[in-house]
Amino acid sequence: MLSIIIPVLNEQQSIGSLLDLLCERAHDLDTIEFVVVDGGSIDHTIGAVEQFAAVNPKVSLKIIETSRGRGHQLHEGSRQATHDIYYFLHADSHPPKDYDYLIFKAVESGRPAGCFRMRFRSSHPWLIFIGWFTRFSWKVSRGGDQSQYITRELYNAVGGYNTTVPIYEDYLLINELYDNYSYYVIPSWLTTSARRYEEIGVLRLQLFYLTIYWKKRQGASIQQIYDYYQQRCIPPETKELLNQQN
Repeated sequence: MLSIIIPVLNEQQSIGSLLDLLCERAHDLDTIEFVVVDGGSIDHTIGAVEQFAAVNPKVSLKIIETSRGRGHQLHEGSRQATHDIYYFLHADSHPPKDYDYLIFKAVESGRPAGCFRMRFRSSHPWLIFIGWFTRFSWKVSRGGDQSQYITRELYNAVGGYNTTVPIYEDYLLINELYDNYSYYVIPSWLTTSARRYEEIGVLRLQLFYLTIYWKKRQGASIQQIYDYYQQRCIPPETKELLNQQN
């Protein structure tokens, strides 16, 4: 049984179509529950989820409202989930057909945590290039947009997502799994939006990711990385939206 945990923040344009896609691509929808965790949206995200629920009354769905912070949202979603396997999915990432069967198969074969390969929904040469490398098991090729499946037992053993950090929560969990347990890349392709790259600029955002990776290797704190992120990588319109939410 699979609990799909989706953190959302102002995703009214995409969350309904994502839930529809997850239903269409599921191998066995009866084995799945959706846990949508809203972090304080000021648009109609929750209304879009409620509309989906009204049209699909047989689909198992929970809507949870929490304070903002993706690590907090992800962890709170896990606390409310009822199944034995968690699947953490960003709202702009689309897993492949039969994703639930592929995850069950991986767990049954002794691989309790992992992700899918990833392609960007973009024709930009650099994004095609970096997506190609997600087929490899290297830790440097991982990221939250690739999604994350993990058994409830292993999630509890590693302590789950860090709820105190404002950024980097995906990488902290992935690093823990790589360093002390195991990690498997399912050989099927998930696609994800390139909207962050389009907002900020492909090369500029990639340079940011390389810089924070280097800063972390050199011992920078999560707060230092977050300060750098706020200075260099938040578009003006996003900063204005965050100010409205605060």
